[in-house]
Amino acid sequence: MGSRTALVEDLMERFPQVPREAVFKEDLLRGGVAFDPSALSDNEDGEVKPKSYFIFSFDHGTLPELGEAALRRPPEEIILTGGPYDLRRTVVSVRVNPSSPYRVAADEHGVLGLYLDGRRISDVGVPPMPEYYRHKLSNGKSVMEVAPTIQWGYLIYLTAFRVCQYFGAKEECQYCDINHNWRQHKAAGRPYTGVKDVDEVLEALEIIDKYDTAKISTAYTLTGGAITSKVQGLDEADFYGRYAKAIEEHFPGRWIGKVVAQALPKPDVQRFKDYGVQIYHPNFEVWDEYLFKMYCPGKERYVGRDEWHRRILDSTEVFGARNVIPNFVAGVEMAEPFGFKTVDEAIDSTTEGLRFFMSHGITPRFTTWCPEPTTPLGKTNPDGAPLEYHIRLLQAYRQTMEDFGLSSPPGYGPPGAGNAVFSVSSFMDSLPADTPVEV
Repeated sequence: MGSRTALVEDLMERFPQVPREAVFKEDLLRGGVAFDPSALSDNEDGEVKPKSYFIFSFDHGTLPELGEAALRRPPEEIILTGGPYDLRRTVVSVRVNPSSPYRVAADEHGVLGLYLDGRRISDVGVPPMPEYYRHKLSNGKSVMEVAPTIQWGYLIYLTAFRVCQYFGAKEECQYCDINHNWRQHKAAGRPYTGVKDVDEVLEALEIIDKYDTAKISTAYTLTGGAITSKVQGLDEADFYGRYAKAIEEHFPGRWIGKVVAQALPKPDVQRFKDYGVQIYHPNFEVWDEYLFKMYCPGKERYVGRDEWHRRILDSTEVFGARNVIPNFVAGVEMAEPFGFKTVDEAIDSTTEGLRFFMSHGITPRFTTWCPEPTTPLGKTNPDGAPLEYHIRLLQAYRQTMEDFGLSSPPGYGPPGAGNAVFSVSSFMDSLPADTPVEV
């Protein structure tokens, strides 16, 4: 039995309260997965929904390094089921790593499976091509380019501004490849719109609404790079808010509207609310004061950690604490050169942050860090954080929620192993399945 299998099984035995599905999911998210050519898609001409690269690359190599996976895209997500561990339905965002010990391949009967150390550990399901992806906008652009869906179709991801005005080594977040992802797609000749036109977004949503007859798409997220000056003459609140205003006017009540933006002053946050946004994500990225300064230098320079946190608390007066859901990037706490050296220290720090926000009724969520190789932290930490950190974080997250009597945050679909659709971390998989979802 290979060492990776032994490590995973040891963690499942040591932390039985964490769903076994979450252990595999976190390992796939932190370390990526390789794809046999038999498991790749035919891009937008096939039967499988391809990876859209909706904001970051979420890969362990640049496009030229991915081989055939750069020409025939892998699926947007995969679903794990069954196998020797009897896995419940688990939705996992695809992060390509040709050297990963995990590999998706078809067997002799053409059935896809996930293999670890050469052993088949689960069946693999891939998302079918949605009907709305088969229809173009009037200008020829694809729905996938303008309004891709993730989380098995639950969430429409609207990256309105595909670059960030925190630019260069002294401003960019040290784990973030949004600017490089823009550059690599343009260099490859792929369509990758820098600033999305409001009318194009509305037209794409009309197509989704028309063909999503089962109403699987339930929410949309407005997001993109930080705006420190202006884009098209608009500041951050008005730039992103105008999309929400147009969407809510054209499709009142059709989707839960969410915006990922900086922690803005309360009057700006009020504008988001007035535009029709229902959920506000002012991401705090990493809790530790020193690491925030070192790994988020632009945010420290323009706003500052303490002011960022004050603004998050102030925003609850506008949206209500339940609807303020800041994200953090789980794993950068342990990133060299400045991160914590032990899992105990990292978990203690992150839990301190969780307790701070949850004591105010705010339920953060997190994305499992993918060490993209073009980022400073990806270059120095190609293996990311230890899997044990991610498993213990799931344990600490659930315990802290229980300590403060909180339930799963709204706008993320159902919680619980076998039910969750949130694909870029396992926090929803690890919560009780009977937790009420408030929307």
